[in-house]
Amino acid sequence: MTWFNYYGLAIMAIIMIPNIIYALKHKNDENGYRNKAVEILEQIGRYGCFVCMIFNIPYTYFNFWFYSALVVYLSVNGALCLAYLIFWAICWNRKGKLKALSLSIIPSCIFLFCGIVLANIPLIVFSVLFAVCHIFISCKNSF
Repeated sequence: MTWFNYYGLAIMAIIMIPNIIYALKHKNDENGYRNKAVEILEQIGRYGCFVCMIFNIPYTYFNFWFYSALVVYLSVNGALCLAYLIFWAICWNRKGKLKALSLSIIPSCIFLFCGIVLANIPLIVFSVLFAVCHIFISCKNSF
């Protein structure tokens, strides 16, 4: 894989499409939980994951590190993306813990899995930061 990760771009597009559609249709939805520090850390993790999923920064990633890693990478990410889309379809107009947890844990798993399989150190760091903050905020907002 070169400096540009086409697979990562496709995964990001699959994850972002339902989020963009939801945001356009539900413009007035607000987060009830307000903690500026956690929100900033979540955004740093989120955009760090976006960048590291699409761009392979030289000397910070080591590419696939085991035999048939590309097959595993595509299979697991395909399953996780499918699960994410299914949960979006199920939980579209719902609120509650199922929606909050499923739609925050699955993308966190995608980012972390990609970081581990690609041995991408910044992606692993950003995905852990994103996961902790995003899941925490989602849980707080689901009450």
